[in-house]
Amino acid sequence: MIVGIEGTVEKKDPTFVHLNVNGIIYEVHISVNTSNAIKEPKVKLLITQMIREDAHLLFGFMDIHEKRMFDTLIKINGIGPKVAMATCSTFTPITFSRVITDRDVGLLKRVPGIGPKAAGRILVELADFIIESEEATSAVDSSMADAVLALESLGFKKDQIKKALQGATGDTSALVKHALKQLQRL
Repeated sequence: MIVGIEGTVEKKDPTFVHLNVNGIIYEVHISVNTSNAIKEPKVKLLITQMIREDAHLLFGFMDIHEKRMFDTLIKINGIGPKVAMATCSTFTPITFSRVITDRDVGLLKRVPGIGPKAAGRILVELADFIIESEEATSAVDSSMADAVLALESLGFKKDQIKKALQGATGDTSALVKHALKQLQRL
């Protein structure tokens, strides 16, 4: 079972990437969020491998929480890898957790391939996903705290930082970059 892959990007599209691993090129299906996170030519992805009668498929993720979200979704009856990957492209794990917590059928139906029946099934079967997403929330809280400290060390005031980081997401460096752009406008 393949659980991770590291290689050089040969070709990248929003929904897949071709990775050259020591001369063998693998096609790995990815979400739009993972595609946007791939910035370097050398990349390491977490993998969910699906072996079927007619295909061996690899699904790759930069974020462990996105992988858990995908793995949880494909276990639901009637939700296949295509719809699960569309869900990962539509929502970040934290946003998805909020959708599940708020029981927001309308937002779930925005995902291509999810109708009212599938949305209801997802909401019923994913109560335990919320527990997993708390780990993601703590990781985001940690990134946010690090970004605030970095901006304070640059001499910005807490109220300015709070305004600049409002609605921002990502890792610490992305948060700091976003805040610096916003602080230039204030």
